[in-house]
Parts: sequence; C-alpha cells; structure tokens
Amino acid sequence: MGLVAAALEHIKDLGDFVVAAPTSFHAVAESRRRLASAGFSELDERATWDLESGGYFVVRDGSLIAWRIRDQVAPGTGFRIIGSHTDSPTFKLKPRPDLRSADGWQQVGVEVYGGPLLNSWLDRELGLAGLVVIADGDQTRTELVKTGPIMRIPQLAPHLDRGVNQNGLTLDPQQHTAPIWGVGRPDRGILDHLAGLVGIGRDQLLGYEITAYDTDPPAVFGADDEFFACGRLDNLSSVHAGLVALLHAEPGPRIPVLAAFDHEEVGSSSRSGAAGPILEDVLTRIGAALGYAGQDHLRAYADSVCLSGDAGHAVHPNYPGHHDPQNRPLLNSGPLLKINAVQRYATDARGTAVWRRACAAAGVRSQDFVSNNAIPCGSTIGPITATRLGITTVDVGIPLLSMHSARELAGVTDAAALSLAMQAFLSDPS
Repeated sequence: MGLVAAALEHIKDLGDFVVAAPTSFHAVAESRRRLASAGFSELDERATWDLESGGYFVVRDGSLIAWRIRDQVAPGTGFRIIGSHTDSPTFKLKPRPDLRSADGWQQVGVEVYGGPLLNSWLDRELGLAGLVVIADGDQTRTELVKTGPIMRIPQLAPHLDRGVNQNGLTLDPQQHTAPIWGVGRPDRGILDHLAGLVGIGRDQLLGYEITAYDTDPPAVFGADDEFFACGRLDNLSSVHAGLVALLHAEPGPRIPVLAAFDHEEVGSSSRSGAAGPILEDVLTRIGAALGYAGQDHLRAYADSVCLSGDAGHAVHPNYPGHHDPQNRPLLNSGPLLKINAVQRYATDARGTAVWRRACAAAGVRSQDFVSNNAIPCGSTIGPITATRLGITTVDVGIPLLSMHSARELAGVTDAAALSLAMQAFLSDPS
C-alpha cells in the first residue's frame, strides 16, 4: 500500500481511536480491545508468567505494556521498545466538585491537569470521562464512564471586557475555568449524574478520576484534505502509531515492545508513569519467563533501543521567529527526530542512526526538530527511560500546530509515516 492510501486509512483509524479514548483509562481500554482482537493475551501482575510464542500485554491503571514473543528466544536477547504516553492536558474533577452560584448556575469544580492552552477550552461543548471505583457488596470494582456534551466554559463578552482584543485574554485558572453544566437545579449534583450513568447510587461511588474532554469529532479539512484537527493528538498519535506498528511489524531479532505510560503531562512520577518501575518490572519478568539468568538482563538492556514517541512542533506561520532558523519542520513532511543539547530529548548519534535506518527502510521522510535557543523546549519520557534503564533512546513524533490546545492540528500523512517507521524499527535486523 502506498503512503497516501496508508495515510488516509491510518488517519481515519486514528480518529476512531481518539474518539474512543477521552482519557488515559479509555486509551488503555481501546488498546486492550484491539490487542485482544489480534490474539494477544492479558497477563495479571499478581500471577506467575509462563511465556510461549505469541502476544501479551499488561495493564496498570492508565498505562499498558504489550509485546510479542517469537519461537526460541535466546537468553540475553534485547528489546525494541516504542514508548509513548496516554494522557493529555485537561481539567480534572475536584473533590466536592459541585459549585452553585447565588444566581442559580450549576458549575463543576476542576483542577488544571498538565499545561493546557486554557483559552482553547472556552466556548466548547465539553464532556466528562474517566474511572470510577464502586462499592459492590464487600468488594470494590472499577468502571469507565463517559458523558456526551454536558458542560461549557463561557467566555466573557467583549462588551464586558473592553480591552480584551487590545490587551489579550487573561484567565485566572481558579476563577475563570469552572464549566457550567446546569441552571436552576440546586438539588442535582455532578457525582449523582455520573453515578447514574453506571447504574449505581451516589453512596456506592467510593472514588473517581474524571477529566474533561472536547466532544467535537475529528475533522479532515483543507483544499486538498491535507489537515487533521483533533483533540489529544499529543500524545494519542504516538500511542496509536506504536500500537499499529506492534500489530503489523514483521518479526525481527529482538523482542518488540509497546510501552504506553500515564502521567507524562504532570512529570511521569507515578506507579504507572515512565519514572516509575512499570517498564523495568515488565522487561525483567519477560526475561525471567524466558530463562534469562545472571547477567542476561543487563546484556539485554545493552542490546536494546527505545523510540520515545511524542508529538513536536511544526513551524507556526504566524510566529516563525519562535523556531530555529535552520530546522523548520512542516506538516505533511514526515515525522520529527527531536534533538536537544541539554538532554531534554534523549536522542544521541547512535540513536539518530537507528531512526534514519528505520525511515529509509520504511520509505518515509524525516525532519529534524531543535528548539530556538531563546525558547527552551519541553521534555518527554525519553530521558527518563534512558536514565532508568541505560537503554539507547531516540525522541521522535509527528509535528503539530496548536499543541496543548483542546483541539490540535496535524498533517494527514505524518501519523502514517511515523507508524511505518516504527514498524521498520521493530523489525530492524541490525
């Protein structure tokens, strides 16, 4: 299949994936569904693992690790890892979230999660989604919940904020971001509403992790249908690309792994984040189940490479001076190789060679991203993975405009190109 045809098929599937994944928990659930449909077996971390040839995965909260085992894996065989993250900037439901104004408005108390562009969430129909923990007799169980469009953060009209177009919009994240979800119903609470969606009483709701999401569907647009607008492309574009790559890559000499972590947008320091032990735990247990002993685990790490997939910045047409003058990525010109002198990205010369080989094998173009010296860049799971495990790590991803907006903008062909390069990376015989 040519790149254009693959791109159209991929972008539609990416849109379906994003719609199914308003939260990290839903992203894991959709990945679990696709892996199970492809014959992968889910493993329980509390059980002893006995691995034969085939596909496997483990879920820990909002993170997922999946891999394939071929026949006759020699002790010390390394890993080819695609890393990504399942979370995106948003607003998280607070404890005691019901806000009721003296004028009768019903609002929802939310806390800023990550670094969203706050203004991009204004005047959009928003939903709530996430995980609830339910009392079930003397046990507890979890369920996912997802509303439709239920709330909105209305902006103040310019008649009441006369200087807004001259001075710019200023938002206080405490005072100005509480969404409205009703009026004139003081007896109704948002937690009662969520409990009703899963068929329980409010008193059965023991805990929750609920976040807001933009309910607008993905859209392909442009004179030549070259643009793709969607929420959570940072970083579901990489999760989806890695998942597709794992499912379709030809067998290579190393064990292919997909690691989709939670909490990257807030620092990765959690039991399901990249700074936690989940990847090391799973790789150690894979090796143990395959008979690795003594120095075999360290030999495997020395023979491993990780592609850290996370979206990056395209040159902004209205702010071209914010970018490096020599490295100016565009939409629809291929995925990014992300480079940073102070290790905000983990890419080094050896990793660069691995990535360029993968792109050449896949027949896709790659672009280089380096930040403007006066504007330091963000970071990724790449340096964390490289530091924790000592694995050669390369930071890559698709270019975006409007990163961290409620609705981000990508090129139609870049996501498919990233996934094809990831497939080639997993299969690389070198």
